[in-house]
Amino acid sequence: MSSRSRGPALFWRVAIGNAAVLAAACVITALIFAPATDDVAVRELAIFAGGLVVMLAFNLLLLRRALGPLRELTAFARRIDPLEPGRRLQVAGGDSEATELADAFNEMLDRLEAERRESVARALAAQEGERLRVAQELHDGVGQSLTGVVLQLGRVARDVDDTARPAVVEAQETARESLEEVRRIARRLRPEALDDLGLASALLVLGERVAEHSELSVDVQVQPGLAFNPDEELVLYRVAQEALTNVARHSGARHAEVKLHLQGGRPLLEVGDDGSGLPPNAHDGSGIRGMRERAVLVGGALKLSASPLGGARITLELPEP
Repeated sequence: MSSRSRGPALFWRVAIGNAAVLAAACVITALIFAPATDDVAVRELAIFAGGLVVMLAFNLLLLRRALGPLRELTAFARRIDPLEPGRRLQVAGGDSEATELADAFNEMLDRLEAERRESVARALAAQEGERLRVAQELHDGVGQSLTGVVLQLGRVARDVDDTARPAVVEAQETARESLEEVRRIARRLRPEALDDLGLASALLVLGERVAEHSELSVDVQVQPGLAFNPDEELVLYRVAQEALTNVARHSGARHAEVKLHLQGGRPLLEVGDDGSGLPPNAHDGSGIRGMRERAVLVGGALKLSASPLGGARITLELPEP
């Protein structure tokens, strides 16, 4: 987006104004106090002109130093991304007004990021609560009903004659497939393995299920001994889940890798594939934005890059434990 047209920068407006005032003062002084001899007036004008140049140079130096931080602040404000927190403005200058302005701006960013984390946490907590409720209703309500239908059809298949039995058995298989689909949706909404077995096992189960329901082979590698709090575990799992879903649906890949390990003391989740790579509008997709918002919740950073496998790679870096 192009910025609207503006006049000269504040630096040049102040500098030109000061130069005009100084020049006018020098010329008026030379003309008023000049003696009758023309040579003396010329000499004094030369002295005033030299002084004017020195004063302007000194003025420009002071203005550039005083107003430089404003340009830095403007450029920094334009680069800020709410989904990439932690960046702060650093201005040299001791106890100057520019330093105070930078400190005030950084404090404002601290407050905004804290409020955003809280709002994202509330939204995601509500989302996970709704996921859990729907998963329980599917399991306990629809799932139990379908289980009853499968059992009833089994009893009917034993009592009917041979001509009707194939149709009843087919209906029973359809009900059983629907039951498995309901259970799969419920597991996707709220992963039981994450609650019961921990993150490492949940990622392994996730890779197996994605491979089972697609033509994708998934290799999951989790470094032993890693420990996370419940929020971090849920974020890591959801990011891996969304990333693998995108790979299976859109990339045309045949193989994907999920790696969770330490790098430089920071936990790193990497999901790469050998597919078609990143589309031009990858950063604007709702799936990527959702993953970035989850990363903000735990103070992490999400990055998209090319994968060594030849396709795309999504990297989630968490703060040091």
